[in-house]
Amino acid sequence: MRGFILAVSVAVALLPAVAASPSWEEHRTASVQQDGSSKERTDSETIEITTRDGYVYISTPQPVNVKIFSILGQLVSQENIPAGSYRLRLANRGIYILKAGSITRRITI
Repeated sequence: MRGFILAVSVAVALLPAVAASPSWEEHRTASVQQDGSSKERTDSETIEITTRDGYVYISTPQPVNVKIFSILGQLVSQENIPAGSYRLRLANRGIYILKAGSITRRITI
């Protein structure tokens, strides 16, 4: 019985850590309609960054390491994403810093 209680306690303790880390998901539509969103595009790496409805959308022609930080500098998400279009749901509204390869942008959700 103690082993079961210990296992449940560990599982419950780890649950917030797993739920707190959002992950990128592939997004089928290559272009996102702008509806009060901020859109950034750089010619050096042709990475397109858009925000809309609580999501961050990123389109990249090559694999890139993407990091998102809170305005206080806390790492919210870090992932290597392959070429394509992806989106990430951010649970909290606010201002974030997105770093994709050598590009750094301020985004607002």
